[in-house]
Amino acid sequence: MAFYTSISGLTGAQTELATLANNIANVGTNGFKRSRVTFGDVIAASPLQNPQRIVGQGTSVRSVAQQFRQGPIESSDSSLDLAISGQGFFTLKSGPGDANINFSRNGGFAVDVDRFIVDPAGRKLQLFPTTTDGSVQSTDLASTISARLPLTAGLPQATSNIALSVNLPSDATIIPASPIYTAVNPYVFDAGNPATFNHSTSTTVFDSLGNPLDASIYYVKTGAPTVPDPTHRWTAHVLVAGQELSVGGTAGIPLVFDTTGVLTSPATAFAFDPFTPASGATALALSIDHGSATTQQSGAFNRRSIDQDGFAAGQLESVAVDGTGTLTASFTNGEVQVLGKVALALFANPQGLKQVGDASYSASPSSGAAIISEAGRDGLGTIQSGSLERSNVDLTAELVGLIAAQRNFQANAKAMETDTSLLQTMINMRS
Repeated sequence: MAFYTSISGLTGAQTELATLANNIANVGTNGFKRSRVTFGDVIAASPLQNPQRIVGQGTSVRSVAQQFRQGPIESSDSSLDLAISGQGFFTLKSGPGDANINFSRNGGFAVDVDRFIVDPAGRKLQLFPTTTDGSVQSTDLASTISARLPLTAGLPQATSNIALSVNLPSDATIIPASPIYTAVNPYVFDAGNPATFNHSTSTTVFDSLGNPLDASIYYVKTGAPTVPDPTHRWTAHVLVAGQELSVGGTAGIPLVFDTTGVLTSPATAFAFDPFTPASGATALALSIDHGSATTQQSGAFNRRSIDQDGFAAGQLESVAVDGTGTLTASFTNGEVQVLGKVALALFANPQGLKQVGDASYSASPSSGAAIISEAGRDGLGTIQSGSLERSNVDLTAELVGLIAAQRNFQANAKAMETDTSLLQTMINMRS
C-alpha cells in the first residue's frame, strides 16, 4: 500500500516541478500569470471502518490554477503597447463568431499589413463602436469591431486664397524700365533673372486633387514718390507651378504705399483669373491678400507671415489611447478621428479560464461568461498607453519552491525505497 501512496506523491511532486519550471520559463513573457498546484489527500474507507483508524492513500492534484495578481508595469516607446492597471482582459478575435474570441493581459500590440491592430499571435484587438465625440454606442460583445488604422482622412481642398504680410525696403532700387514695354508694364520681368525683381518669397498651395504646387511671389519696385504722384509703387508677380497668374492678360498685382509706408491699394484680396494646373485638377481660382500689415519701411525685406487655405487629404500621423481606452488617430491635415474604445472583459472566476497559449485565454463553463465593459467602469481597470505588464512570476519565490518540490520528490522516492526494502525482507523471511 505504501508503494502506491509514494507513487501518488511522486506524481504530484513531478507535476509541481513541471508547473514551477513553466513559471520560470515564462518570467519574460508579457502578461503571463504564474500557476500554483493545489493538492488534496486521497481517502478510501468503507462505511463500517473505524474513523480513527483510516489511513490515507496518497495525494492527487486538485488543480493547476493561475494566479491573476497584477505583474509590474514598465514603460515602452510604442503608443500601441497597452497595460491594464487593475482587473480586466483585452478582447481579441482571430475570426468570425464567438468561438474565435480570446482574452489576454498581454498588451504588446502592433499593426499588420492590413492596418489592423493585432497581438503577437495575430489576433485583432476589439473596440466598442463610438460616435465622433467618443461616446460608446454599444457594449455588446457581438457589436465590437476590429481596431484598424486608416491611412488618410478627409478630402483635399484646393487653395483659394493666400494671405501674407511683408515689409518691402523703402530704399529698394527701382528696376529700370524697358523701352519695348508701355507705361502699363514698363519693364521685363523674368523669374529666372534676379535683375528683374527686388525680392521674392514662396509657399505651397494645393489643387483640387490635393497635389502640392509651388507658389512664388516676386516683388518689383516700379516707382518712387514725385510731386504729381507722392506714392511708392511696387508690382507683385505670382507664379504657380511655373505659370504666371494674370487678370485679363495683365500680369502682376499693383501695390501702392503712401509716404508713411502704409499699403493703400489693393485694400482687399486681389483675385486672379482661374487657371488649370498641369496636374489635371480642376481650374484653380486664386487670390492674394496682403492685408493691412504689409508695409514699405526702412530695413530689410521681411516676410512676417504667410498662410493659405488649401490642404491635401490627411495622412496618418500618430495614434493615442487614453485611460478610458479611447483610440484616436491624428492626421497631417489637423483632423483627429475617434476610432473606438478598447473593449475589456471581466470574469466571475478568472481561474476557470482555459489557457490557449501566448498568455491568452478562452471562456469556459468554470469561468462564466465574459462581462464586457469600458475601462474604468464596472470594476475594470484603466488603460496605460506606452506601457506593458510584465509576468507576475517572482523568480526568487519560484526557485525556493523548486527546491521544496525537489525535496518532496526525494522524500517520496525514499518512502518507496523503504517500502520496497521491507517487502524484500518479508520475501526473504519466507524463503
